[in-house]
Amino acid sequence: MASALLEGLPLICETSPDWAPLAKSNLDEVLKDHAWCEYKAASAGLGLMARFPEHEFLHRPMVALVQEEMLHFRQVTDLLKKRNVPLGAPPTDPYVKKLRGLLCAQGSGIGGLGDHLIVNAFIEARSCERFRVLSVALQDGNDEEQELSGFYQRLADAEGRHWESFRDLAMQVCDFKVVLRRIEEAAKIEADLLRSLPVEARMH
Repeated sequence: MASALLEGLPLICETSPDWAPLAKSNLDEVLKDHAWCEYKAASAGLGLMARFPEHEFLHRPMVALVQEEMLHFRQVTDLLKKRNVPLGAPPTDPYVKKLRGLLCAQGSGIGGLGDHLIVNAFIEARSCERFRVLSVALQDGNDEEQELSGFYQRLADAEGRHWESFRDLAMQVCDFKVVLRRIEEAAKIEADLLRSLPVEARMH
């Protein structure tokens, strides 16, 4: 039986149980990293349209995604301002960089656009799972933490929709059976990658 944290997601590996207490005790750092994750997600949506201009079916869903991600960026930066925490410079993201390298390697997968869509699907899915984990970790805290718990549950719902959007777009590029098979392959690759990375106070 699948974990509730992974329900509806293509993931086969849960976040380490060490992550939630670490994130909870370093919320300022997690919020800063989260803000930049939203910004980068919006940038990724814009980048797909620029990289694959011949696929005009991407335009409307990517514009909708960019708008929602930038709304989340604003919401998280508002939280940082309320906490008197400067946003700082964008950090590197080894998870995203390595996942792109593994899934978009030349000569593998389902082709340029298809694999880029699958990568983004898994980034959104992992974000959804992390938001669920953080929401649960904060729900029994003080008033501020309970408010954040609700915020992260709402964001988890949005990220769940985003992963499905990327999956469905991939099915417009490739046969659905090919996409489902690639998702199964990608799930194993993503799980191995997650296990190989250190547990840190960041979203990925």
